[in-house]
Amino acid sequence: MKIKIKEELYDIILEDNRTTAALLEMLPLVLDMAELNGNEKYCYLKQSLPVGAEYIGRINAGDIMLFGNNCLVLFYKNFNTSYSYTRIGRVNNPEDIGKLLGKGRVTVTLNNN
Repeated sequence: MKIKIKEELYDIILEDNRTTAALLEMLPLVLDMAELNGNEKYCYLKQSLPVGAEYIGRINAGDIMLFGNNCLVLFYKNFNTSYSYTRIGRVNNPEDIGKLLGKGRVTVTLNNN
């Protein structure tokens, strides 16, 4: 899977689970993502996905996870968390995504190619 942020295209290393498989069936997706806490972008999907939530402990920049059953989250900073998420994947080489995502809302595209 790939994610396009502005004009930059990144590969996503996917988890092998039901959640990721269900998300792949929804592609392509153009997502209007909102800002939260200065470390993540999120959006609510139109349909629920299967959940396999687990206590994560540590979030890394580039992690893509599901919160609840329909909130897709893209993290752009490293930090510790007490929340549970379902892992979807991670952006390969995410070093500059924080700058690209910027402050406020951003549109990203998820695609299979």
